[in-house]
Amino acid sequence: MTQSGLIKKNLLVTGLPGVGKTILIKKLAEALKSLHPAGFYTEEIREGGERKGFDLVSLEGKRGLLSHRGIRSPHRVGQYKVDVRGFEDFLDSISFFNPVARLIIIDEIGKMECLCDQFIKLLEKILDSDKCVIATIALKGTGLIEKIKKRQDIRLFEITQKNRDALFSEILKEVKTGN
Repeated sequence: MTQSGLIKKNLLVTGLPGVGKTILIKKLAEALKSLHPAGFYTEEIREGGERKGFDLVSLEGKRGLLSHRGIRSPHRVGQYKVDVRGFEDFLDSISFFNPVARLIIIDEIGKMECLCDQFIKLLEKILDSDKCVIATIALKGTGLIEKIKKRQDIRLFEITQKNRDALFSEILKEVKTGN
């Protein structure tokens, strides 16, 4: 419990790109399998050693496309075009509110994902639910990203090269004491 009496059951991990947020999320999902987590993580799409986009992977192993340099889409973040419709279909395939799932894992709350209105609405429902949430969130960002970081029911962890192993144990302990 916090001073305000609010349990911080939404655990968010932020940090620089490439520091290990997704690796941490995947390790936590594996270690917390007994809570039957629902959710997804992202994977880089590499072609010829160069990053071309991002895939979505559900914790059940279903795959979808989030973004790619070579697709047609009016939605863009930097050099990547975002497949918003494909992301919506992917989200529909995940049982976030299955009563068996006591943990929700999301990688990540970032600029690409925030182009999807369905994701934004779903994210608000998830964060307001009684389920424990572990998510990665962009280090920088305004609008929704900034708003989420200011919520009273979140605990924000910043991952670095130095603390990433200790952070795994800290978050694991936090989830186990909250459930």
